[in-house]
Amino acid sequence: MSFTKSDVEKVLNDLDIKDWISNFQIFGNKLMIDAVSPSPAMHDKKKLQDALTNAFRDKIPEAQTEIKITVKAPAKPALTPLKGKEIEGVKHIIAVASGKGGVGKSTVAANLAVSLYQMGFKVGLLDADIYGPSMPLMFDVEKEKPFSTVRDGKNKMLPVENYGVKLLSIGFFAQMDQAVVWRGAMASKAIHQLIHDADWGELDFLLVDLPPGTGDIHLSLVQEVPVTGAVIVSTPQHIALADARKGVGMFQMDAINVPVLGFVENMSYFTPAELPDNKYYIFGQNGVKNLAEKMNVAFLGEVPLVQSIREAGDAGRPAAMQINSVASQAYNQITKNMVASLAERIKNLPPTEIVRITTMAGCSTQ
Repeated sequence: MSFTKSDVEKVLNDLDIKDWISNFQIFGNKLMIDAVSPSPAMHDKKKLQDALTNAFRDKIPEAQTEIKITVKAPAKPALTPLKGKEIEGVKHIIAVASGKGGVGKSTVAANLAVSLYQMGFKVGLLDADIYGPSMPLMFDVEKEKPFSTVRDGKNKMLPVENYGVKLLSIGFFAQMDQAVVWRGAMASKAIHQLIHDADWGELDFLLVDLPPGTGDIHLSLVQEVPVTGAVIVSTPQHIALADARKGVGMFQMDAINVPVLGFVENMSYFTPAELPDNKYYIFGQNGVKNLAEKMNVAFLGEVPLVQSIREAGDAGRPAAMQINSVASQAYNQITKNMVASLAERIKNLPPTEIVRITTMAGCSTQ
């Protein structure tokens, strides 16, 4: 006695598992069934095997049934990032980071902030280097203290302002010679307060000067707010470039996914004041530029190693404020390039969301 395709389909329909059957073929009295188990568990696969075997034995006993069951890997659920708790009135949050200390990241951040203000933007600068705050000194406000205000029934800190830039730093709350000896949880709480317990007002840009490396403060920032983009600062020295790669890799991790707006090469070359046309590549030449090309990240520009930049930082008057100097021209061009890179990022990518990081196990960098 033979059986037909319709007979097989009727049995499958009665079992209500037709969706689990990927294919079946009839060769005389031989019935070959390819099924997909909804679960990789052995007992679920056996239940499916037994259900099919028993059904055809009862309904079509002449069928010589062969059943092949595979397990379909479940699709990964789409991640639904939590919308970051945006800072009211702040349009763009830019992280300024470096993989390595001593590359002049804070100096670059300070001068980027001043350059943005000179371009007509409303700018804030958060000194997130909890263990080594330097912005109060760089802006000549180390003796200032933030005032308190009430907004929407809540007490808020008013940032200290100088040179058109609004500033907050843990340095305003600690003595100059007082070490901040906090574990990661305390440092992260401080970041939360500096971000959300402050009245920043209306800002086009809030720059965040991050500490060196890829640690608790960086993760706290991307968990607290939707960071628009990151700028990576490095010298052209090979050992600094190795750490700069890690900085980019951190922001490009799937769990973080913050666009890198570009690299800044600091201390690119030494130019003596008396020989302005001479360039001495003390730390190597084009190291950051070559790395940017290799990693397909924008190169925002280079800052020379000139004495006036150091003197300006120590005096609390960022070098970007100098008129028509080599330093101010460099910072101005880098800032323009950063804004252009940001515009491209906004055009081509969706807004950054807050991220939830549960584990850093297995993280990798490019």
